[in-house]
Amino acid sequence: MSAAPCEWIHLTKERRVQQPISLVEASPDCRDAMADLFRTVCRQGDALPFTPDIPDAAFDAMWLSAGVQTYVALVDGSLAGMYKLNANLPGRAAHVGSATYLVRPDLQGQGIGTAMLRDSLARAAAQGYRSMQFNFVVSTNRAAVSLYERHGFRIVGTLPEAFLHARSGFVDAYVMSRPIAPAMQ
Repeated sequence: MSAAPCEWIHLTKERRVQQPISLVEASPDCRDAMADLFRTVCRQGDALPFTPDIPDAAFDAMWLSAGVQTYVALVDGSLAGMYKLNANLPGRAAHVGSATYLVRPDLQGQGIGTAMLRDSLARAAAQGYRSMQFNFVVSTNRAAVSLYERHGFRIVGTLPEAFLHARSGFVDAYVMSRPIAPAMQ
């Protein structure tokens, strides 16, 4: 039996996701679970520059506004992660995509981030983006940096002490980029 849409999923005794990951466009009934996940990641203070007290309107503008494509990773119908895909900048830079990925902390390391990254790259290629750029990857987030590097991203810039890490103090943030091959015709 499937869980209700966008509720927290439960893990097996081995803390492994046993069901396949589904990546679907976010629906309005996912909004509250998405906001909870966003605030959970913010509370950890090691990956996002936002604080958990961010107003609902600001979350909605970042994740649910026009021009932002938002997808959720579901396991057995329940929220395991989410990502958004959008142009990095408008106008003459609109051919460069950008994305943000969030995975439930207790589900990290199980392929959810990889699935979302691959899905976003395929969607970006199909939409004609020529490259993908991440503007603010916290240098101490080794899992994310390693994942991106395994998928062809390079560090193209370092922002010295740009992030105030909850435990490590001021740390660098990276700008990472990779080209995207045009979608097959």
